[in-house]
Amino acid sequence: MTAAPSRPDDTAQHAMRTFLTAARLLSDHLHKDLRRESGMTQTDYEVLAHLADAPDRNLAVSELARSTATSISTTSHLLYRLERRGWVKRLPGPDDRRVHLAHLTDTGHRTLTETAPWHAACAQSRLSEHLTDEQLHQLTDISEHLRTRLTSQPQPRPTTRSTSDRNKPPAL
Repeated sequence: MTAAPSRPDDTAQHAMRTFLTAARLLSDHLHKDLRRESGMTQTDYEVLAHLADAPDRNLAVSELARSTATSISTTSHLLYRLERRGWVKRLPGPDDRRVHLAHLTDTGHRTLTETAPWHAACAQSRLSEHLTDEQLHQLTDISEHLRTRLTSQPQPRPTTRSTSDRNKPPAL
C-alpha cells in the first residue's frame, strides 16, 4: 500500500469538495420535493425502482443493499418501513433459508408508477436542464466509473502518516 501524498493536490481536493456539495444539494432537493409530493424518500424511490426492474420484482436483500449503496441493516430497516406501507413484502429465499428476498407488491408498483413521471420531471428540472448533452454523458461516465471503483473492491484508507509512524501518538 502506498502512503497518501504529504500535500493534497489542490485541484483534486477542490473537485472532491465541489462534487460532494453538488451531490448533497441535488439529493437534498430531490428528497424534499419527493417527500412533499409522494410521502416517500429518495431512497424509498430507489428501492422501489430497483425492485421494479428485477425479475418477478424480487431481489435478495443483500443485492438491494449493494444496488442502493446502503448497509444490509439500513436496507432491512427501510424494508420494514416500506412493508408497513404495503409497498414491499419480505419473502424467504427459494433455495437458501439464509437469503431473504424483497418483493415489490402491486400497491408498491402502482405507487412507483404514479410517482415516476413526477420524479423524472423533478430530475429534469434539478439536473438535466442545467447540463448540455455532452456534460450529462460525462457526468454519467464519471459516476459509473466511480461507482464501479468504489463498489468492486475495498479501497485502502488514505493515511497522511508513514507506516513507521502509525504506532506513535500524533505530535501535539
